[in-house]
Amino acid sequence: MPSNKKLLQAAAGSAGGEGLYPEDVFSTFLYTPTGNAGLAINNGLDLSGEGGLVWSKCRGVGRSHNFIDTNRGGTKVIKSNSTSGETTNANAITAFNSNGYTLGADTSGDLNYASNTPMCSWSFRKAAGFCDIVTYTGNGVAGRNISHALGSSPKMMIVKRTDNTSSWWTWHVGIGTNYINLNSSNPQAGGGIVWNNTAPTSTVFTVADDANTNGGTFVAYLFGQDASFGENGDEQICKIDSYTGNGNNTGPIINCGFEPQWILVKKTSSTGGNKSWIIVDVMRGIVTGGDDAFLTPNESSAEFDFNAFSLTATGFQVITSNDYVNTNGVSYIYMAIRRPMKVPEAGTEVFSTVFRTATAPTFYTGFVTDMQIYTYLNGFQKSLTDRLRGQQELLTNVNNAESATGTQATYDWMTGVGDQDSASSNTIAWNFKRAPKFMDVIAYSGTNSAHTEVHNLNAVPQLMFVKDRDAANSWVAYSAATGPSICGFLNSTSDFFNVGTAYFNSTNPTSSVVTIGSNGSVNASGRNYIAYLFATLEGVSKVGSYEGNGSGQNIDCGFSNGARFVLLKDVDDSAHWNVYDTTRGISTGTSYQLSLNNSDAQSGATDQIEPYSGGFKVKTNAGTNASGHTFIFLAIA
Repeated sequence: MPSNKKLLQAAAGSAGGEGLYPEDVFSTFLYTPTGNAGLAINNGLDLSGEGGLVWSKCRGVGRSHNFIDTNRGGTKVIKSNSTSGETTNANAITAFNSNGYTLGADTSGDLNYASNTPMCSWSFRKAAGFCDIVTYTGNGVAGRNISHALGSSPKMMIVKRTDNTSSWWTWHVGIGTNYINLNSSNPQAGGGIVWNNTAPTSTVFTVADDANTNGGTFVAYLFGQDASFGENGDEQICKIDSYTGNGNNTGPIINCGFEPQWILVKKTSSTGGNKSWIIVDVMRGIVTGGDDAFLTPNESSAEFDFNAFSLTATGFQVITSNDYVNTNGVSYIYMAIRRPMKVPEAGTEVFSTVFRTATAPTFYTGFVTDMQIYTYLNGFQKSLTDRLRGQQELLTNVNNAESATGTQATYDWMTGVGDQDSASSNTIAWNFKRAPKFMDVIAYSGTNSAHTEVHNLNAVPQLMFVKDRDAANSWVAYSAATGPSICGFLNSTSDFFNVGTAYFNSTNPTSSVVTIGSNGSVNASGRNYIAYLFATLEGVSKVGSYEGNGSGQNIDCGFSNGARFVLLKDVDDSAHWNVYDTTRGISTGTSYQLSLNNSDAQSGATDQIEPYSGGFKVKTNAGTNASGHTFIFLAIA
């Protein structure tokens, strides 16, 4: 008998299975409304060809949640914080496109109203095992079966009557055959009047009474977790399940099997205080060790913040006793969607060196950015921030604990970082995007005992930097060229030396885990840590080593147009962690160097490295090519 995966792929055709990724079927897109017709939301989803749902909400002021889908058309709007039927807005979505959708000059104030604060849009493309949309007209028959094309049994359904007032009837696998309302904070209730006490199947869902009023028109949004996506067509991208709260600040750990980018949660009972639905996503901010940004589907209220979740490589943990997410003994239902997982094909997709501009995002990269190191050319600390930690900086040139930083570290942009409003040709940033086989970031808590931490690099890390976020400890550096027992420090010029089992338990990382030693710099009990992992990806990045010859040599990285960025360290001597990039200049006879381990101004016009189409060329300079010394490097095309 064919496997479930094969059946889904056969049913989906181009709509699911091998070759598709989370970013092909789901998007969180942040934008600023202009009030002008033709505002393109290029989120990468084929909504014109495959169809889907667009769910939008203004973040900063009290405005409605808007649902628009391809089945009903771009001008038909329903609002999850209201029981009203659909309205017609000719300037809502004027076109569904192969890479997103286009907004009109919306005067209603909910989608593209110039006076609004920034907007958030969550889009779900139809795909077998993930999402389907069905419209139907009620006939008043209890127990009526409605066919669907999800290709598997739905794990969550939302049904709304569109021609008249009604609740948003929601079914979730975590509440049996009961219902719960998306438009309300009410607890679950008996599902006889909605689902006829019948769970959906892989071909139909069953409706009764309120979800099948004779002559009424309805729309149903169906979501599943059985689709297999990714490079090999074997990766789950959605998890729909439940957990039970414990009322502690160290709350339940939820294993999704992947790191999520979007989470929807709802308490199912009336116990405790807050009972609203909540949504978090990584674009607006799910901060490990800081406040997360929440929106509530059943309310028109603006975005609000509190520290509720920490992301893990395999799911998320509840880290508050707040009733929204963690009342003791109470069941919560959730839906989680996997973070992007496409392997990049060019270095420009995942790395950029840029100067600060006067228009936000002030460090414009052209891609969703996950980590940044910025400094001043005339001398300054090297400030490292990342999306996981939010507005907290670590300085690579010292061993300090992390500290709060300013608006230069706002990550809620689709194309860069920062909210500052002044240009500067003296302020430069190196910007990275997390991507499989290129770079990953993991946050973890120490245990004081050697253990493994799961990562999502999908390759064996060849270069790693680990930092204690809570205390003054050095940046521990691992290189595959020297192994897990010979390490150095990013904030120091010291050579690599024998550390035994202290930092990585004398164990090399694998394509799925990193082994952490028991030393306090990487694993003190109760302290928080961050780790940055890099690997070689053909044509994109190269992590490697070479032996200096004192006379000049080409370092072949497998590139075709040379390296745009090079991080270089002599591991046999007291030497800097030198950074070179083509934005400041890598040219014949001249190169400009900044060092991550100090706050010095850049050194200029010295012949240290030169262009080479396959990677980069090192000259006779002792800092880059001392005879007999081993140099490690990270190069990006």
